Amino acid sequence: MEKRTKEMKIRLTDDEHQRLLERSQRTHLAEWLRELGLGERTPSKRRKLPDVDPQLFRQIAGTSNNLNQIARKINQMQSLGAEDTIRLLSLLTSIDRQLTEILEQHRDR
Repeated sequence: MEKRTKEMKIRLTDDEHQRLLERSQRTHLAEWLRELGLGERTPSKRRKLPDVDPQLFRQIAGTSNNLNQIARKINQMQSLGAEDTIRLLSLLTSIDRQLTEILEQHRDR
């Protein structure tokens, strides 16, 4: 595939931008606009979701999201000492790793 080197900028109002985002069926607005203007579909680079029970996958994804939010808050807290911060982030990393292992064990069931 040829490397894209040309850049095109357009100005939009907030309302126009929001309407384009709502109409877009792609993750990235630029991909959708390129498809629309050129009439060519580009292959998506998105990863294939693992073949696991959708309910389990949603639950683990939600839990992982919560872990990320907790990690963000820990990093923002200045009242914790460095040692406590490292210990908590280590625990969160361990939990995240365990969730990934659970997903792997339940793949293709």
